[in-house]
Amino acid sequence: MTSDTLIHASPAVLDCFAQRALARYASSYQGQIELLVHSENATYCVKGARQRFVLRVHRAGYHQHADIASELAWLAALQATGLEVPVPIAGLDGEAIQVVELPGHGSRFVVLFHWIDGGEPDQQQLNASFRRLGEINASLHRHARSWQRPSNFQRLTWNHESMLGEQGHWGRWSEAPYLDARASALIGETVEVIGERLCGYGEDPSRFGLIHADLRLTNLLVQGDRTRIIDFDDCGMGWYLHDLAAALSFFEHHPDLLQWIDNWLEGYSRVASLDARDIAMLPTLIMQRRLQLLAWTGTHRGTPQVECLGPVWVEQTVGLCHRYLEERPVGALAQA
Repeated sequence: MTSDTLIHASPAVLDCFAQRALARYASSYQGQIELLVHSENATYCVKGARQRFVLRVHRAGYHQHADIASELAWLAALQATGLEVPVPIAGLDGEAIQVVELPGHGSRFVVLFHWIDGGEPDQQQLNASFRRLGEINASLHRHARSWQRPSNFQRLTWNHESMLGEQGHWGRWSEAPYLDARASALIGETVEVIGERLCGYGEDPSRFGLIHADLRLTNLLVQGDRTRIIDFDDCGMGWYLHDLAAALSFFEHHPDLLQWIDNWLEGYSRVASLDARDIAMLPTLIMQRRLQLLAWTGTHRGTPQVECLGPVWVEQTVGLCHRYLEERPVGALAQA
């Protein structure tokens, strides 16, 4: 993917796609639109006369129609088991995925979902939140292992090459901002070591399968004792424990990281088990995710999300590479 196809469409253009999309639904699903977030996709709140809905305008050039249809198939299967996940709404033509064209700006896939109430987990109770997150992740993995996927199921694969290779889904880590020659050489060495270790770990179905791939606390909505899971846009085939690495995104250097990991694992163990080899691979998967995010900063160079990270975050990334190559524990960088 490139930054041009991801983020450079103007808000006005995205609004036009959203407005055009709403005309494809029954009047009861129409209303005023309000942009909730423009990160990868553009996500809108649709304020109808009696209800709210969520409209997702997909980024250009990332997913094919079959990819999105497969995501919706997994959501339907998860909902059937009682998990609270986004539920799509069919358009007037009976299709859940709409293709909206805008002269001069190509076409976008659009999906409308029922609104899900709730808020992000309490940031003052992160240990409890990570336990809940681990338990939910284990439930997803248990379902993924037993679910018979449709024959035409198609999603991205998240392996070492697709995350940190030259044709990585999120770009090349070497094109990230704030890298000098010293840092690039160190990161390159780290990428090679990660690749060797993951090759040894392998992609056996017991450890590699359908995952959410971006299940952070921000993608949970909590209301009382009910927890809903959102944003399956990056779901695909990957190492199950990549979901733990993804849960720590952008904060791999935090002093409390090991505590968060322990709580995630405690929650996970309530539903599923992990063997010693899985646990031993955690530093490698966490380091790989951090460098995947580094590649992401290159394709999002100049955006508020990347600029707020700044050079300090890249310096912290380099520090994590040092620690990883020296076989020191992940986390607690500030105390090194």
